[in-house]
Amino acid sequence: MQDDFELIVIGSGPAGQRAAIQAAKIGRRVALVESTPSVGGVCMLTGTIPSKTLREAVLATTEADMFDRGRERTVDATMSDLLGHVQDVVRTESMVVRNQLERNDVEIIQGRAAFTDTDSVTITGRAGARTCRADRFLIATGTRPAPPEGIPVDGTVVLTSDEVFGLERIPESMTIVGGGVIGIEYASIFGRLGVDVHVVDRHERLLNFADDELVDDLVEQMTADGVHFHLPDSVAGTEIVDGPRPHAVVTLESGLEIRSDTLLYSIGRIACTADLNLPAIGIRSGRRGRLEVDEDYRTSAANVWAAGDVIGFPALATTSSEQGRIAACRMFDISVSDMGRNYPYGIYSIPEMSMVGSTEQELGEDGVPYVTGRARYREIARGQILGDDTGLLKMIFHREDGRLLGVHCIGTGATELIHVGQAVYKLGGGLDYFLETVFNYPTLAECYKVAAFDAANTLGYRHDSLETPGSFPPPGDSG
Repeated sequence: MQDDFELIVIGSGPAGQRAAIQAAKIGRRVALVESTPSVGGVCMLTGTIPSKTLREAVLATTEADMFDRGRERTVDATMSDLLGHVQDVVRTESMVVRNQLERNDVEIIQGRAAFTDTDSVTITGRAGARTCRADRFLIATGTRPAPPEGIPVDGTVVLTSDEVFGLERIPESMTIVGGGVIGIEYASIFGRLGVDVHVVDRHERLLNFADDELVDDLVEQMTADGVHFHLPDSVAGTEIVDGPRPHAVVTLESGLEIRSDTLLYSIGRIACTADLNLPAIGIRSGRRGRLEVDEDYRTSAANVWAAGDVIGFPALATTSSEQGRIAACRMFDISVSDMGRNYPYGIYSIPEMSMVGSTEQELGEDGVPYVTGRARYREIARGQILGDDTGLLKMIFHREDGRLLGVHCIGTGATELIHVGQAVYKLGGGLDYFLETVFNYPTLAECYKVAAFDAANTLGYRHDSLETPGSFPPPGDSG
């Protein structure tokens, strides 16, 4: 078997798979190294796909109650029921990724890769060790959860996000240390299941990169689901109690003591670079093992690139995929544009949140004059049909020229709905577009029209197409 390649990609997550396929499509001989038997990386096995599938499974078992506001929510599903759907989706998606790689003649090598020198890696797997040489390398090994100090993760009482999918039952109570995106997502999922959830975070506000108004709405809705927030606070001590019913006792700096069946640590992630033998190629990893790259995603080693979560922010599956594609193009001198900053964020909490562009906080700090327009789902026929009366879409426009500066959404379908705003934002459009455009009725996209008129009313805006400035024409027709 020939062991020489033009590119060896280490890691089969979104960055790795996209880079490998891109390089193969321009006729390069590519190998992809994956340490686990399944391809797809952390995104597929313990991260994006399983966590979002679990969320949908939970919604499917609980949302029927939303149409009967007076009835207490009931959960008939077991953890086995919920995780069975997760396993089915993961298995199918992993097969899709493998088929894509094989269809593009990417050689998949199962094992752990470590650099021997700048031109070769040794791959150790079940079949033994194999040395492969390449002209170029891409490191896309992703990240793993940061473990708590001095407390063993046992997968039963003490967990990280990796162990959630090994739970045998739905716990009655859970303490989550860390209120970042992952912690909030799991807090909302288990809260919706009726678990007594406590979130501990040392910051005054959660998700400080997101719009304050939407975060306040999220906290309010999660609180209604029984989630308790302890902010700002931190863990002073932890005791794991054995016995017929093992549990954790967490003492906070404030003096509060929380007893719970499970203790989930969500305190950030560490890049999976420790086993790569980076000193052999002159690369030093930075904070939490992350790699520094230039604008082309090239590391300090001339023939080694890196992409995805292993290089840090923004650490999204979508941006990782695009980074991998751009890196593969540039290492082979194929012209390609920068990724830019017009990508959306999605937070798959219950309710979900999504955003693109600037927040009110950022614009205020930068002194940019702006105006906001809001649409509540309860004002939209589709929101009533879906039974979601708490959703909100907010658009931010430049006060002087009407350019769209940001879109922020919380509620059903927020991560889908945001793409309309993303397109207009990227193309430099603004208020006129939304005032002139017809949206299907009844749809959640109608929120864009309502929010645009809200902003126009604030501005006292007159548009030639409006018979009555600031009024909103009747939605849809009699059909």
